Amino acid sequence: MRLSKRLSAALLMTGAMVTIAACTGKPGTGSIQIVASLHDMTEPFFVAVRRELDAEAARLHVTVSVEDGQSNSAKQTADIEAAIAGGTQGIILAPNDVNALAPAVEEVLKAGVPIVTLDRRVDHTSVNVAHVGADNVAGGRIMAQWAIDAFPNGARILLITGQSGSSPAIDRTRGIKETLAAAGSKYQIVAEQSATWKREQGLTVTQNVLTSLGGQSLQAIVSESDEMALGALEALRSSGVSGVKVIGFDATPEVLKLVRSGDMAATVEQSPRRQAQTALRQLVAHLRDKTPITGASIAPVLITQANVDQAERSGEVR
Repeated sequence: MRLSKRLSAALLMTGAMVTIAACTGKPGTGSIQIVASLHDMTEPFFVAVRRELDAEAARLHVTVSVEDGQSNSAKQTADIEAAIAGGTQGIILAPNDVNALAPAVEEVLKAGVPIVTLDRRVDHTSVNVAHVGADNVAGGRIMAQWAIDAFPNGARILLITGQSGSSPAIDRTRGIKETLAAAGSKYQIVAEQSATWKREQGLTVTQNVLTSLGGQSLQAIVSESDEMALGALEALRSSGVSGVKVIGFDATPEVLKLVRSGDMAATVEQSPRRQAQTALRQLVAHLRDKTPITGASIAPVLITQANVDQAERSGEVR
């Protein structure tokens, strides 16, 4: 069934329920109602995003209902259809895939519901959708430059990429490869594989690569998320391999602790707080005052042992 037909059916089925709910006088009736569809609530980054959305919603006196996309484009599409049918006044979307969510976004645009993407963009829509997120190409360049600075004589690198089809993975990989290529052939990506943002897959990928390399040395692991980097660290420990430096991306409290102790070389901060606050503030300002939703590009920051205490989430380190 096509998306438009499913949406029409959802509208018919929920119309009476929406009418009844509007007359109940429950707390929040009449306030701004926003739905946030987030890629995957098992990922620590999106757990932090949800917490920041909840806190900012309280400050702005609006209601935000968070839906877990479960790394599933069909699930997110269904959640968006339900949000439109339920009369949401605005949508924040962290799409599972840059292309797969485009039809659902088109339905949002046709319904006249304001939308902003967060962390992950969506491509190939009839109009550009405002986006709030880190500059992931720049983030990839930062990771590669860290490797260049850490190994001035060259390095053999394992590149662990994120979920295929997601804009952070696409953009970070681009930044990493462009920067390493410009630095010359002494920087070699000897293996590249996706671990889909998951710690256990980062472990498996690294174990497999270490086995395939045999006695060949590896100097660095560039992991496009902290969760995958933690899996890589565990693989190095269990394999008895030392001297390999690991960089991640997200600056989660667990990784900040390891950076502080020197057990992990570095991470890149992309500020879930600023992303969540900016997206929600712009959406609410648009709904209240008709101000444009412009989006925002947030500059990522390299976090090392030298500046770990300045990281956004350093206060959460235990």
